[in-house]
Amino acid sequence: MIKTFEQWTFEELEITFGLQRVKSLAALDEWLTVEAVTITETERNQMLFYQDLLIDKVDIWNEEELKVFFIGPLLNVVGYHQTSYRPFLERKFSAKIGDIKLQGVVDFMLASGKLTPKQPFFCLHEYKRIRGRANDPLGQLLAAMLCAQAKNVQAEQPIYGLFIEGRFWYFVVLAGKEYAMTEPFTATQADLWDIFKMLRQLKILIEKWL
Repeated sequence: MIKTFEQWTFEELEITFGLQRVKSLAALDEWLTVEAVTITETERNQMLFYQDLLIDKVDIWNEEELKVFFIGPLLNVVGYHQTSYRPFLERKFSAKIGDIKLQGVVDFMLASGKLTPKQPFFCLHEYKRIRGRANDPLGQLLAAMLCAQAKNVQAEQPIYGLFIEGRFWYFVVLAGKEYAMTEPFTATQADLWDIFKMLRQLKILIEKWL
């Protein structure tokens, strides 16, 4: 059976693959531990500029505008272009788990590799609107994270994920058959600094596994 990311709900993934949502995971707690992450004055000013855009436009932007005018610039300030891994955009991604093939396109992925992603660490999906959507954003993200887990050379390594609904950012970790997620961080408010720190903390966590 072949099923695309968009066709899954988180409940279907839980039943089919034996996933269990838990209230806390050590890997998510580690990701949330950002006290040592610093923000320079230049970075703070850059983020305030993009936050002002978001506050003004978030309710009228479409998905591409949200991605180009806010998410992309913010990720560039974090700085994910490294020697041992890099960002990949809009890449087709698939894996066979048992007799089920999961496939789809990942909006943003951090993985090793130059031309194509090899060992994946992080998946991101963005959405413009909360109401009226045709699919389940958490289900779509988890399906991509399951693919990443299946392709990972270190079975014990957690897979990190994030989905965005307009101004709301949800961080997710998949470890084995368990996953946990945060309450939403609001990018139009002071949560922006925590969002930035978690994105930068992700670099530290990836380097740890590498």
